[in-house]
Amino acid sequence: MAGSGSPKPNKPIPPRSSAKDSSRKPLQVMHISRKSEEGLDDDPQSKKTEGIEQLANSESLSKTSKTIKAPFMPPSSTTSMKEQRGNVLADEEKVIKSQTLTGEGTDSTHGVANYQNISSSDLSQYEFQERIVDDFDFDEDEFLAALNENEPIGNTGEIVKGKVIAVESDCVYVDIGGKAPGYMPKKEAGLGVITNLKERFPKDLEVEVLVTREQNADGMVTISCRALALRKSWDKVKLLEKEGAVVAVKINGFNRGGVTCDLEGLRAFIPRSQLNQGADHQSLVGKTLSITFLEVNPDTRKLVLSEKKAAIAKRFAELKIGQLIEGIIISIKPYGFFVDLGGVSALLHQSVITNGSLRSLTEVFNKGEHIKAIITDLDPQRGRIGLNTALLEGPPGEIILEKEKVMSEAEERALKAQTVLKPKEESSLG
Repeated sequence: MAGSGSPKPNKPIPPRSSAKDSSRKPLQVMHISRKSEEGLDDDPQSKKTEGIEQLANSESLSKTSKTIKAPFMPPSSTTSMKEQRGNVLADEEKVIKSQTLTGEGTDSTHGVANYQNISSSDLSQYEFQERIVDDFDFDEDEFLAALNENEPIGNTGEIVKGKVIAVESDCVYVDIGGKAPGYMPKKEAGLGVITNLKERFPKDLEVEVLVTREQNADGMVTISCRALALRKSWDKVKLLEKEGAVVAVKINGFNRGGVTCDLEGLRAFIPRSQLNQGADHQSLVGKTLSITFLEVNPDTRKLVLSEKKAAIAKRFAELKIGQLIEGIIISIKPYGFFVDLGGVSALLHQSVITNGSLRSLTEVFNKGEHIKAIITDLDPQRGRIGLNTALLEGPPGEIILEKEKVMSEAEERALKAQTVLKPKEESSLG
């Protein structure tokens, strides 16, 4: 048998259960009792359900600072930790989607699109926190205070005050309260020619200036004493014109059209037609004339004066309403008489010549005749004077029938007329 090379018989397999193998431990089989199952049901699943319900009924997720956390689940024999975690995340995603659809836990800034952009892997780490004002937020009062502190000093055309802090050969620096001092070029230091700036502007001198250019990138503004002086001069001249004032000026030059002078630091012109000696106006240089205003225009820097009108203005200053004056009729018009009052002319209108019926103007007065009348209208601005002779009458039409009597008794009759005019004048002024 052995020499034939036949194979060896197989080794017999021992039986599974044998008396000598009784010491081996049997296979481990996990036994889950009913009690254990009930314990598992009561503990993790109930906690999971309660956690989801509480999350679904909680306040808006955008207004809470708590992190959404998965309920704790102990490891189970039938479910791995990875599977349990996946189940919890799936449940959390369902809760968030249900809140999104029902409108719970959302607001105008956290809508459906915001939740849809969050992946399921980030939900467990996503935090919805309420915004809290901290030290890094802007305070409104502090913000406005910062704006006021850094507000530019000096707008174009604004008048500001300051102190001289430095003087150079071509400019003056003035502290006006800004980030940088005000810069005043030499030519803007004042009216006329200034040769010595240090003498004119000593250090710490308080000055009032006009801002001519707002601040540049360095915070410096351009200021001017000259511009401010010119502004004040124009304001004063406009006031004098409004009052109809007569002022004295000294002639310092002439040209083909007239003469020139200075008034309140402004250059003025008097045309030859407005001079009493227009034919020989060159001889007026160095002389002082009384003038008044024909045109005052700060925008075009045009200042035109008149000597002839000044004589009228001076005459107007001597007249008043209710005054009895005497003049000469210099012309007759369809609407009345023009009367010369000694340098100025006045109008006696046909409606106030008499209270009676008047057929013709020449029925009462003629050209070149001396008459007496009462001033009832006085307008220096327009150069108008209104006269009245009807107030001197007793019965209506008396001046037509007894003109000499009315003129001879004019002073006494004027006193009675003034008592009538005074209340009317006061009521018009009031």
